[in-house]
Amino acid sequence: MGESITEGTIINWLVSEGEAFEEGDIILEVATDKVDNEVPAPASGTLVKTLFSAKDVVPVGEVMAILEVSDEMKSSKNDTVIQSDNEESQKKKSFKKKRPVTSNTVKMSQSNSFSVNNTNTFFSPLIISIAKEQHISFEELARIPATGKEGRLRKSDVFQYIEDGRPYKFAQSVMQDPTAYRIPQLTFEKGKGKIVEMDRMRQMIADHMVYSKHISPHVTAYVEADLTNMVNWRNANKKAFQEKYGERLTFTPLFVEAVAKAVKDFPNINASVDGTNIIVKEDINIGMATALPSGNLIVPVVKNADTKDLKQLAKNVNELANKARENKLSGDDIKGSTFTISNVGTFGSVMGTPIINQPEVAILALGIIKKRPEVIESENGDEIAIRSMMYLSLSFDHRVVDGFLGGSFVRRVADYFEQFDTKRKI
Repeated sequence: MGESITEGTIINWLVSEGEAFEEGDIILEVATDKVDNEVPAPASGTLVKTLFSAKDVVPVGEVMAILEVSDEMKSSKNDTVIQSDNEESQKKKSFKKKRPVTSNTVKMSQSNSFSVNNTNTFFSPLIISIAKEQHISFEELARIPATGKEGRLRKSDVFQYIEDGRPYKFAQSVMQDPTAYRIPQLTFEKGKGKIVEMDRMRQMIADHMVYSKHISPHVTAYVEADLTNMVNWRNANKKAFQEKYGERLTFTPLFVEAVAKAVKDFPNINASVDGTNIIVKEDINIGMATALPSGNLIVPVVKNADTKDLKQLAKNVNELANKARENKLSGDDIKGSTFTISNVGTFGSVMGTPIINQPEVAILALGIIKKRPEVIESENGDEIAIRSMMYLSLSFDHRVVDGFLGGSFVRRVADYFEQFDTKRKI
């Protein structure tokens, strides 16, 4: 489901336990923070057992159901199944050898400790996944009453704790330094009004944005660009472009083209972080933040943007924009982005401070193109002229992108905008 997808939510099972299906039939629907996906049957057979229910959050790679497939499929897959079972058995044996750490307290970096309600601080991957989704720290997890075997925390314990309003969220450390900052016990007035429940996509977007701000220290650099040459060329050629290629010529493919060139000049901006490693991507795939009819946000991707001419870029951009408007984007349309642009000027914004689209390390916001008087240099000296100006703002991950790289990159994008060739042929 793409490198940035770590889990999905089961929307609905379309085949019940004991029910038969044909190869290619849709067994269930799974939602991610990007799009909804239909999971087809790999072969004809019967659904023996479902391991998760609707609305359950399932990590990528987890088994969701057990299928009994046809005899032809069984014979071709027999060796693989036996091997997988053996590997799983070995994993279970090695896992049992690991003894969980048990303690009545959890030590913090300042040698402080806090009270815990359970006696076992071992948390399963499922518990950790739920905690990440709900933004629950390990310290808070340790305070949740556990009902599992040997004092282990169960999924039901965590969900019950959340349903109870997370009463230990702001609990103070038992041995906290009296000079340290203490979280105030505040009660906020929520006020009265219409209650609008977040839809599933909005909840996922919210979690993704909070996670991005939590994991990446955001820094934003701003530059201003004179787009007069680009604007004049586009206005003069958009009609001829559509007549020749059958595609609308918006500013977006021109922006994507310039950004892709700048990324080639500064490849370290086209990266992601994996622990202490920086992965500099080979492909330049430009994501375009796009509003859906529901008001939610999605990021369709122009793949290998640096290898395409303006005609191909316009075709890709128009196709993705139309699919987004019609809610027809596929999983492949929204995965693989290595750098994202957000045209906040579409909504009249002068500039923006966008949140990085994880696992990328930077995102560029493009403000509104606005005409205003500017001082320009000419053969006669300084003159005042009406120019089409735009603010560009680059938010970057300061863990791996410093001011020099971030500032140089956004300046290079502005340079490509300003140096647009007005004699360019379509």
